Amino acid sequence: MIGDIQIDAEGRRRHFLTTEGMPAETILGILDTAESFISVGEREIKKVPLLRGKTVVNLFFESSTRTRTTFEIAGKRLSADVININTSVSATQKGESLLDTVRNLEAMHIDLFVVRHPLSGAADLIARSVPEHVHVVNAGDGRHAHPTQGLLDMFTIRRYKGDFRQLKVAIVGDILHSRVARSQIHALTALGTREVRVIGPRPLLPTAVERLGVQAFTDFDEGLRGVDVIIMLRLQRERMCSALIPSAREYFDLYGLTPRRLRQAAPEAIVMHPGPMNRGIEIDSAVADGPQSVILPQVTNGIAVRMAILARLAGATQPEPKTP
Repeated sequence: MIGDIQIDAEGRRRHFLTTEGMPAETILGILDTAESFISVGEREIKKVPLLRGKTVVNLFFESSTRTRTTFEIAGKRLSADVININTSVSATQKGESLLDTVRNLEAMHIDLFVVRHPLSGAADLIARSVPEHVHVVNAGDGRHAHPTQGLLDMFTIRRYKGDFRQLKVAIVGDILHSRVARSQIHALTALGTREVRVIGPRPLLPTAVERLGVQAFTDFDEGLRGVDVIIMLRLQRERMCSALIPSAREYFDLYGLTPRRLRQAAPEAIVMHPGPMNRGIEIDSAVADGPQSVILPQVTNGIAVRMAILARLAGATQPEPKTP
């Protein structure tokens, strides 16, 4: 299991690969650490020396703006040396295997890899192959997991809404293909969220999704009723040409978040989106830019959360709490 390789023999966290099975104490500890890093971005000199002398490689085999950039900023604010590998011109494009690429980078005395890959399990594969002193962070692998996005979303929810045990949270859209949704669901349930709902057309909901501890809705208005947090997911354009949905226009008519639909939620509900947004497909601009939107703060919070994860991995000395 992935969880077995995230923790070393002394109980310290080696890798950050998934939120599945992660104890609430670990999640809250990361959120608390991230809280202490928020003020770093507000200083004139936006640096702390916690990872001075460490080398972090961002190894991205998929395009990304927010995730890669926030990881780069996070590493640099911790005073690490950060290297971004351009995979479009890397040796993997010439036939070199993923593990051979990693091993060649290891030979340059890398301390930490941040990996995004289109294949599920790629970060797990790398984590199993690296020496004990090297750490791996999963920045998104296929349809499997995006744990740092999941935790920055938890951080944002806690900042605006407080105790998860009092909250109703709705995740809306392409749940079936979303690694973000999976990471959010595992984190929300670990934190004891009062109610977690998933909303979407039946073809975009996983079979037996209720086994994850969520309630499933195909009626958007019914699913939104009384929720405190709405997390909209990107509808991937490649899905629009398939038989999964009839058209982008019809999808927006049925599952686009508009001001009218937003009124179904609790009066002080917040609206989130991991990005990039498809305006007019999954969310109306009036909502995305409106007073209940916390989409841009999510991006800002991502830096602090990723700082916390990098710092706790590369500088961790405390054992992980035992899972009951």
